[in-house]
Amino acid sequence: MRPVDLIVKKREGGAFSAAEIEFLVDGFARGEIPDYQFSALLMAIVLKGMTPEETAALTQAMIRSGEVLDLSGVPGPLVDKHSTGGVGDKVSLVLAPLAAACGLRVPMMSGRSLGHTGGTLDKLESIPGYRTDLSPERFARGLREVGFAMIGQSETVVPADRRMYALRDVTGTVESIPLITASIMSKKFAEGAEALVFDVKCGSGAFMKRREEARSLALSLAHAGAELGRKVVSVISDMDQPLGRAVGNFLEVEESAACLQGKGPPDVMELTLRLAGWMLVLGEKCADPAEGESLARARIADGSAWRTFLRNVEFQGGDAECLSDPRKAPRARLSRALAAREDGFVERIDAYDVGAASVILGAGRARTEDRVLPAVGIILLAAQGDPVTRGGEIAVVHGEEESRVEEALRILGTAYRLSPRRSLPGPRVLEEIEGR
Repeated sequence: MRPVDLIVKKREGGAFSAAEIEFLVDGFARGEIPDYQFSALLMAIVLKGMTPEETAALTQAMIRSGEVLDLSGVPGPLVDKHSTGGVGDKVSLVLAPLAAACGLRVPMMSGRSLGHTGGTLDKLESIPGYRTDLSPERFARGLREVGFAMIGQSETVVPADRRMYALRDVTGTVESIPLITASIMSKKFAEGAEALVFDVKCGSGAFMKRREEARSLALSLAHAGAELGRKVVSVISDMDQPLGRAVGNFLEVEESAACLQGKGPPDVMELTLRLAGWMLVLGEKCADPAEGESLARARIADGSAWRTFLRNVEFQGGDAECLSDPRKAPRARLSRALAAREDGFVERIDAYDVGAASVILGAGRARTEDRVLPAVGIILLAAQGDPVTRGGEIAVVHGEEESRVEEALRILGTAYRLSPRRSLPGPRVLEEIEGR
């Protein structure tokens, strides 16, 4: 086989065999296929697409490009969740201990913030001492002893994905449903998950702005899971407005702690409980997601979900006392309030603008090399449907530098849209798609 012949084949709309995909991925991972040829291939895939069978074969080839975590000694079921990213999305921090408290094992390989969206690893590492660079042996031990563990992608797991993503980022080939699907699926199944629930977000604060785009990705993930013989459910959720009231790293940890103690914002709890319900269905602990939601509520009520989170914090080196003693919690140097411009009701808070403001503060990254600050961020005192009065505080910005705080306040002011009439929040869960 020659790479150029396969590039032409895809350019003309042809479908690759599994052997051809293996040849391409293996050759690129080894450095035998140069970047300029693989760039042409990626663009051809963007323009002509891939079938579900091709996408599944691409996922398998990417998994085989590196190590697969051996979790054979961990009692199952091993069920994970993946989010496509959003603003204020702290669901993983609540969902992993909740699902573990319900009897699942949750091997969670997460990412860092980039652009306007937050990263689970950055949030966890805002807990003093918390480490996500676990060895495979300690990762497996955490699953056995605690029920869940949180790590980042290692250099040896799915190396083809890291090389491909770096190339996609600079060649205008990021927005491809098959490539996104294979990238997500390969990492998740290489970590040892047996079943997956996907939270595919759409709206201003998501990468998929339109629901049709989110649905295409959700269907692709579900179909690829079916092709791979894995149990997969895709949940499409609303990310037009921030999730919860806290946006930032440790601020979101504190809100997650409130959720696990039954005191979290309703929208975070709605989405988290539904995802937990589906995880319990895929793990064969419950017959349907409604039953799973009931079990999850019981584990919050009896305190076991919260205790599971605390055990994980201690297992991964974190200072659990900072979650109960405000004196030990990371706090930003500056705190400034945003005042309402007029009387009325909050009609909408643009999630993208809130995310952008948090990045200005240092809660996220504009570039991969940027340093993330643990204590900065935003608390939304007024959310959709809440009444406000002119001059009243509707949000608080926490930061370290005066100029950044002022810029974040300016951006945050444009995020809020007020109305004389009250509009109630809609549901967070928009659609659910099962793999067949």
